[in-house]
Amino acid sequence: MDKDLGTEARRSRIQALVRASEFMRVPDLADHFGVSTVTIRGDLDYLADHGYVVRVRGGVIPSSLFSERPFEARQNVAAEEKQAIAEAAVAMLKSDDTLILDVGTTTTAIAQQLVAHPELENLVVVTNALTVALTLRPAIPRVEVMLTGGTLRPREYALVEPGSTGLAGLRAHYAFVGCEGIHPEQGVTTANLPEASMKQAMLRSARQRVIVADSTKFMREGLATFCEIDEVDLFLTTDRVSPEALAQFADFKVEIRAVAAR
Repeated sequence: MDKDLGTEARRSRIQALVRASEFMRVPDLADHFGVSTVTIRGDLDYLADHGYVVRVRGGVIPSSLFSERPFEARQNVAAEEKQAIAEAAVAMLKSDDTLILDVGTTTTAIAQQLVAHPELENLVVVTNALTVALTLRPAIPRVEVMLTGGTLRPREYALVEPGSTGLAGLRAHYAFVGCEGIHPEQGVTTANLPEASMKQAMLRSARQRVIVADSTKFMREGLATFCEIDEVDLFLTTDRVSPEALAQFADFKVEIRAVAAR
C-alpha cells in the first residue's frame, strides 16, 4: 500500500503500477492509495492529458510513456514552460561559447531563442538533432552548426550511435540535455537506450552539464538511466514544479533553477 503520498508521488506510483499490471481499475487504485475515486480520476485525467496513460472502459492502461513518442506529439506539451526554459538557457550564454544541444522539443526551443538573439556571435553548436540543426539555419554563419553524425532515429529526428564518437575530445562550455524523467532514486532517465549513451557522451564533453526539463518530468521514470542526480551541475526548469516534488531533491548538492513560466 502507498498511503499518505502527495499528489506528485502518487501520480508517479500510479504510472509504475499501471506499467507493471498493464491494466488497473479506478477502485483498486483508490484502495491502494487510500484516497477517493474522485481523486484517482483526477490523477488519471492529468496523466492521460499529458500522454502518460490511456483511459479505457473500467480503468487505465499504459501509454507510450516508456516508449519513444514522436517529436510532433510532444511539441505542445508544457509549451509555455519550454519557452521559459529556453529563454533562461540562452541568457546563460555569451559570444564565442561552444554548446551541445541534445535532441528534443525543449532544446529545439533553445535553438529558436539562439536565432532570436543576434547579439550572440561566433557560437558553435554541436547537436545530434536534425530539428535543432534546421532551426538554427537562419543564424548561420553567426552560429556554426556541427552535427555529430550517427544512425537516424526518425521518430525523434535524432542521430545516435555511433555518433558519440563525434564528441571525442570536445570540451564545450555547456551541454543542454533533455530527459524523460527525473527521480531521486532512478536518476535522470530517457525513453530508449540508444539515446542514453549519446546523452552520457554529451555530459562528459561539457564543463557545465545542464538538464533542461519542464515540470512534467519531475518524479517520473523513463526506461534507461543516463546519469545520477549529483552528476549534473544544473537542473533548469520552471516554477510549475511543485514544492513537494522539489523537496525530494533537497539532499542532493545540485542547483535546481525554477524560472517563471508565463
